[in-house]
Parts: sequence; C-alpha cells; structure tokens
Amino acid sequence: MQKFMKSFVADESGATAIEYGLIAALIAVGIIAAGGLLGNTLSDQFNNIAQEVETAGAGNFSETP
Repeated sequence: MQKFMKSFVADESGATAIEYGLIAALIAVGIIAAGGLLGNTLSDQFNNIAQEVETAGAGNFSETP
C-alpha cells in the first residue's frame, strides 16, 4: 500500500495534461480576441473605401440625351 501511495503522489501526468489544456485555452482566447479586432478593423476599412468610391462617383456622371 505504501508503494502505491508513493507512486500516486509522485505521478504528475494529470497535472501536465491540465497545464497543456490551460495553455491551449489561453491561445484560443487570444486568437478569438485578435480575430474580433481584425474583423472590426477590416469592416471599418471596407466601409471607408465604399464611402470614398461613392463620393468620387457622385458628380462625374452626366446624362446626355
């Protein structure tokens, strides 16, 4: 029984698995946060480009009968 208890206390494989899980979760949270920020930035850029194109084309077309 003492041998089992010593090996049980010395076993760190579960702790290692938990550490890897926490690292993976932290990386996932970072990727999600970066993706959200990147998405907002891209959306703003495309809206600015669309507005510039609309403004640039507003007075250049004339109707000729």
